[in-house]
Amino acid sequence: MKFNRYKISFLLLPAILICLILPVHVDASYEIVGSCRAQTDTGDTGTVKTLDYGYHYNTYYSLRDIAMLLADTDKAFSLDITGNAVFLNPGDSYAPVGVENTSWEDSENPDIALRRNEFKVNDQTVFYFTMLMKLPSGDYDCFMMAADLAMILDMNITVPEEDSLQIHTQEPFSVSPVSLEQAGYFYGVNSVLVGDATAGEIYYQYQSDISYPIASTSKLMTCLLTMDAVSAGQLALDESVTISDEVQALSQSGDGVIPMEAGTQITVQELLVGALLPSSNECALCLAEAIAGSEEVFVEMMNQKAQDLGLSQTVFFNCNGLPVYTEDAIPAKRQNSMSAEDMFRLVSHLLKVYPQITDITSMEEAVLDSIGFEAKNTNPLLRNLPEVTGLKTGTTNRAGACLVTSLKAGDGAMAHDLVVVVLGTEDSIERGRVSGLLARYALDVFDTGTKEQEPGADAQVPDKLPTHAEAAVGWVIRTVRER
Repeated sequence: MKFNRYKISFLLLPAILICLILPVHVDASYEIVGSCRAQTDTGDTGTVKTLDYGYHYNTYYSLRDIAMLLADTDKAFSLDITGNAVFLNPGDSYAPVGVENTSWEDSENPDIALRRNEFKVNDQTVFYFTMLMKLPSGDYDCFMMAADLAMILDMNITVPEEDSLQIHTQEPFSVSPVSLEQAGYFYGVNSVLVGDATAGEIYYQYQSDISYPIASTSKLMTCLLTMDAVSAGQLALDESVTISDEVQALSQSGDGVIPMEAGTQITVQELLVGALLPSSNECALCLAEAIAGSEEVFVEMMNQKAQDLGLSQTVFFNCNGLPVYTEDAIPAKRQNSMSAEDMFRLVSHLLKVYPQITDITSMEEAVLDSIGFEAKNTNPLLRNLPEVTGLKTGTTNRAGACLVTSLKAGDGAMAHDLVVVVLGTEDSIERGRVSGLLARYALDVFDTGTKEQEPGADAQVPDKLPTHAEAAVGWVIRTVRER
């Protein structure tokens, strides 16, 4: 037995070390300057400065350089960039500042942060992460992802080879999830699913049948049960409920979102808004207590509802998606979990039975008058795509950054609800980018009636295998299942 333990340890240790060491080689603590040769389909060419943020090939491109290249095309745009804001106007003429399409100075080694600066397109606020840099001239430049700019201008941008950029001004923006999957784009994501909730049609899915932690997207089930209670006459939306000591304690903890004082009252409608927009954990708990008397009984209702809806890869431990610890001497941490397929079924039911829920989730902000709190929606896509109507974000360390998106589309006869489920991205930046790409794909499929064929079960082993232990184990399990 001792020999076997040593043998197993000897085999596992190198694998663990490789998983820990490999990412270090590509990580960087600063922005890596570079440049690429860009060409438009009109024949214009020029140098575009780049910044690789943290990793090689995590590339952000100079907007000024691209604006200069597109100045005489149908995709021309003007720029006004300050130290913390970008104003981009498609169709307007670009005014050069004299630094466009030149290489970096040898001495330049910027140390600037990637963050959500104020960004407006035709005076409409959008939500993208960018890097702003002050130039020696005193002007500013903005660096952003090529895909983000392509979505804004509705054109295709491709990278035919390293250090080159091809800008297709005459081709509308398009997304190929199958190509992204084959390129390994979803290795850093737990699962995704894109579909038409109204028609019950799946457009694309990746690892959608595996249960993963879902963080605050759990609150969609809490809101479904709340709407059930309202529909049954158990509660009224304008009814006031009293905030309990438990709700106050949660609001004062590190997981608190909205300050709440025991003994004060708040309406059911405001609790729904608080749970859905700023993702208030205390609002979800207050709803659970109002409906079931205690969170424990409410969780039983959540799991029963999941069973009634046929959600076979779903389990709930609380009403809000926070980690739950057992009471053992050595406590275990549990989290609400669900597969992307189950989430699609849940959302499809919610939107079919209570379509008015999007009246809340489509609001960018709202005021909870009872407690004087201004709630802001955490969904980034509400600003970027006019078709987006919701629904819910969620984040924990184990669940990663999750986003369930609903979009309204019409075929002339009736409105359809399209849904994008993205579970387990690395951070909120990637969550918004993956969801945005797949939302555009959903709208394209709905408009054209054509979706991609998904890769078959006999697909070849990918060239680039996962480099961290959890992803590697998951890949092995999926491969065995497919065989």
